[in-house]
Amino acid sequence: MNTDTVRFTGSTVRIRATGFPAASADPKPVPSIANAQAPVVEKNAVLQTSRAGHVILRHTSATIEVREVTTRRDRDTFVKFPWRIYERDPNWAPPLLLDVKAFLDPRKHPFYGHGAATQFVAYQAGQPVGRVLASDDPNYNQQHGTNLGCFGMFESIDDPSVAQALLIAAGEWLRRRGRAEIFGPIDYSTNYPCGLLIDGFDTPQRVMMNHNPPYYGALLEACGLVKAKDLFAWWFDDSNDMLHKWAKRAERFAARGGVTVRPISRKNFDAEVARCQGSYNDSWEKSWGFVKMTDAEFKHLALELKKYAVAELVLLAEVDGEPAGLCITLPDFNEATRPINGRLTTFGLPIGLARLLYNVRHIKTARMAVLGVVEKFRRRGVVEMFILQTLAAGIARGYTGAELSWTLEDNDLINRTIEKVGGRRYKTYRLYEAAIA
Repeated sequence: MNTDTVRFTGSTVRIRATGFPAASADPKPVPSIANAQAPVVEKNAVLQTSRAGHVILRHTSATIEVREVTTRRDRDTFVKFPWRIYERDPNWAPPLLLDVKAFLDPRKHPFYGHGAATQFVAYQAGQPVGRVLASDDPNYNQQHGTNLGCFGMFESIDDPSVAQALLIAAGEWLRRRGRAEIFGPIDYSTNYPCGLLIDGFDTPQRVMMNHNPPYYGALLEACGLVKAKDLFAWWFDDSNDMLHKWAKRAERFAARGGVTVRPISRKNFDAEVARCQGSYNDSWEKSWGFVKMTDAEFKHLALELKKYAVAELVLLAEVDGEPAGLCITLPDFNEATRPINGRLTTFGLPIGLARLLYNVRHIKTARMAVLGVVEKFRRRGVVEMFILQTLAAGIARGYTGAELSWTLEDNDLINRTIEKVGGRRYKTYRLYEAAIA
């Protein structure tokens, strides 16, 4: 294992190799960014920190400065930077600026009740050229016995030096918090958007899922990051009439297993949310990469569902009254927000809001965002019933198709079941990892 390192020992440090070294005490040999196949930063490059604490990467071709977001102006630059990358990408869905700012606001987002995060923006010749979010979730490390932090919301021009500088900044922030590995792209945790798109670039971005240019994978791999896990996204349009073919069979499975599947009750919303939370955490408790939502996080999710979800598309499975699983399908709000380009107002007038309210009534696709079954109730037809009941409700609402995302690449049981009931794998997302000093 190459033990060359990049470490801050003062105001200036020379880079002996490109990236972060593997932690020698880690029993799992996670490759380090120092083992990148091709050098990203020249060997005579110099890494500095400015008086303000910004990371500055200097080499013969350019100077890249990475600043931690500390002011409102910095935050606006961070939030608006993606428009530079995706200006001509018809499959990108511009997020609502207000939503992104709320997601990053420690006063509003429940992740900050137990975790920490910060943002960085990279500049070249005074212009923003990239961004990254670094986050530290103690709950994840405690649950899995790991010592890692995450990077997410990664955006960069097609320049490996920019990606390298951003990852160095994120890694240094995590190292100062005692973390030994970096993992991502993950926005806080796997309960939020995560994964780098590596195929399926020619299809629209769905609600709460990531989208990126094809060159991002090469950028991260050039920095020495390696694959940790692939995530699959599936597409349903019932073109083969699977609903008709599987309905009776699924009903027989459910009857044999004593399973009841029903929509949540809005009249008893708080009690239903408590049942949903138990099913959610129990269903994924032993899954790779999963971390339980805190009460504050699930309450936050529930309030979002109360505002936006369609009741008949939020399903609970029960066996003799005991929660057995949870399925949440959301209308694809990206259809509604894409045309307004992130803004609800123009010149102080709620023009975007009016268009959004109109567009919401004409959404034609959906995303099944949660599909989980408590371990002891698996193999009883619950997954089939969830998918088929959702298909039936979606067709009744006039939907033409739906994405199910995401599933782990090695979850053969769920992947085979999805294929059997008509799902077509059409996108792949990848999570990367590397060691840091």
